[in-house]
Amino acid sequence: MNIRFDIEYRTIYGEDLFLNILEHDGTPSRHPMSTRDGIIWSCELTVEQAIEYFYTVTWQGHEKRSEWILCPHSFDPKDVSDPSMPLLQRDNWMDAPEDFRVAGTQIPVFSLRTRRSFGVGDFGDLRMMVDWVATSGQRLLQILPINDTTSSHTWGDSYPYSCISVFALHPQYVELGALPALKDETACKRFNHLRQELNALPQIDYERVNAAKLEYLHLFYEQEGNKTLGSAAFKTFFADNEQWLVPYAQYSYLRDTYGTGDFDQWPNHRRWDEADRKTLSNPRNKAFKDVAFHYFVQFLLAQQLSGVHAYARSKGVILKGDIPIGVARHGCDVWQEPRYFNLNGQTGAPPDDFATDGQNWGFPTYNWDEMLRDGCKWWERRFRNMARYFDAYRIDHVLGFFRIWEIPEPVKTGLLGQFSPSLALTREEIYNAGISAETLKQTVAPIIKKADVSTDVLFLRDHKNPELFHPRIAAQKTEAFQHLSPQEQQAFNELYEDYFYHRNNQFWYEEAMQKLPKLVKATRMLCCAEDLGMVPACVQWVMNELGMLSLELESMPKEPWVRFGHVERNPRLSVATISSHDTPTLRMWWDEDYERTQDYFNNILHREGPAPHPLPGWLAREIIQHHLDCPSMLCVITLQDWLAIDEHLRNKDANAERINIPAVPNHYWRYRMHLNIEDLKNDKQFTEGIREMIVQGNRI
Repeated sequence: MNIRFDIEYRTIYGEDLFLNILEHDGTPSRHPMSTRDGIIWSCELTVEQAIEYFYTVTWQGHEKRSEWILCPHSFDPKDVSDPSMPLLQRDNWMDAPEDFRVAGTQIPVFSLRTRRSFGVGDFGDLRMMVDWVATSGQRLLQILPINDTTSSHTWGDSYPYSCISVFALHPQYVELGALPALKDETACKRFNHLRQELNALPQIDYERVNAAKLEYLHLFYEQEGNKTLGSAAFKTFFADNEQWLVPYAQYSYLRDTYGTGDFDQWPNHRRWDEADRKTLSNPRNKAFKDVAFHYFVQFLLAQQLSGVHAYARSKGVILKGDIPIGVARHGCDVWQEPRYFNLNGQTGAPPDDFATDGQNWGFPTYNWDEMLRDGCKWWERRFRNMARYFDAYRIDHVLGFFRIWEIPEPVKTGLLGQFSPSLALTREEIYNAGISAETLKQTVAPIIKKADVSTDVLFLRDHKNPELFHPRIAAQKTEAFQHLSPQEQQAFNELYEDYFYHRNNQFWYEEAMQKLPKLVKATRMLCCAEDLGMVPACVQWVMNELGMLSLELESMPKEPWVRFGHVERNPRLSVATISSHDTPTLRMWWDEDYERTQDYFNNILHREGPAPHPLPGWLAREIIQHHLDCPSMLCVITLQDWLAIDEHLRNKDANAERINIPAVPNHYWRYRMHLNIEDLKNDKQFTEGIREMIVQGNRI
């Protein structure tokens, strides 16, 4: 009888699966399996008698997981109750090969620099970076979000985590040099001169670069637009992306027409009207012609990024994208589907090493009740759109799927935030803990309706039910706490400890398990999560259950009682790194706090004597090698930290390599490589040195 064997396995690009049938003499016959989505692998065979079978994986032609032969499955046709029904044998296995350990580089696309780029990194530069990654023996390239963030056409739009659309790509990433040349020779010369001028700048001039590239794209659209929009390739793209593309194009047109992305200030069209879709989708209508430029640009971007993705696969390089936790308050996503968002709240983070007063990101919080009502379709669409271009992804602030730090809309400081959702405290619980009714009355914040509210309070009213209460984060530092009696201070501390670290664990676990399983399983991409900050115990429960990779930074250990993590103890399902776009680079960190560095030098690196300053190249190499040797499945190093190995190649000014400062709410994201990728590729000694380190770390 014909049997279809299925196995659920989340593949990493470059892997192939085989079904192996054990013959009578114990030798296996191997049968290739196929997949459409990279998750369910299938193979159909004719089976007449009882068999034993097992699965094996190859990665780039090399056998993996041969130990499966020790625990084969079995199947007997006699056990089939109804032979007339289609026969399916389903096996579940979602682990990655034990020996799959790779190294990679992380760098924003906008930070890339080549001799031919236009003052900002683009998708052509990304392709060239894939070449260097592959040549140096690495197997992964991680980038920051590349979604469109254009709200005001000012440098304030440089923040890559404030996307106006979670589906649209940023126009700045179009590789102009890959397009047919403009027929206007005067314009060509002018743009080439401007390109060279902008490309010579040490940092990105966001406003000039984007103004120039958009002007060029408009001229190119006038030249090639009709031809492109009439092509079969464009029509296929439009059909596949119409759901988000049409509203995005109209939003972009109205933003430019009215001079602001804040749709609440528009004279009309303050919300997307689904009735407009038909008119905006018909090339015969004027409305279509008004927005078609934006269709055109998104088509070019999708073609180019798809080409980079295919090229990376051909080189055996995994492209890893980034999924921001929030969206712009006045972006297209909120404009199109406002029911999914709470506009009276702002996302942020509690106080941490990055910001002592907490962080306020300004994004609206999600209306999870509404999202769960339709099975998180918005999130599924978002993840599946990412899967067109990436083989792995990072979930920015995965804690937001458990609970988010919600700050009332008019407030600026993160100190007045509260976890949402969470199990708030009743008056009776507070009284029973040892806090008097009078103390609660005197130390609770009023219902917040304005920005300048005092932070000298111990309790906040729940945003939904003002008769419930939350302890104020870091309340022990307030004068209100100091004025309590010793007995009430102890009572508050016990209440505080239970609320933030115990009370909500099971509740938050259940919240996350309503959302994350269906999203993680929606695509074949490898899921990595940024799980730093005030991490409740339930986060690890969920991540272990779903096979999500954690993020491990030696300088930011998960255990609050230790100063440094021990990378040799990292879990296998993790990403090891030294720094990120939000932290100082390795060289900067080394010189920030000499006492801390000395402790690290003596007790983590086990070296005697005083730590050298600034960080020498040989020591940077040792620290990176320490990470390459660790158990983490992925070891991803920022380009700045790779360059720290070579004292001649790295930037002379270590401070010029910082990408973001989280404590600065309006930071200008403009870091660029100080050398061209061509020069990086041509430095064979440096590249071969990295390859040797990767081989030494057994990451191939």
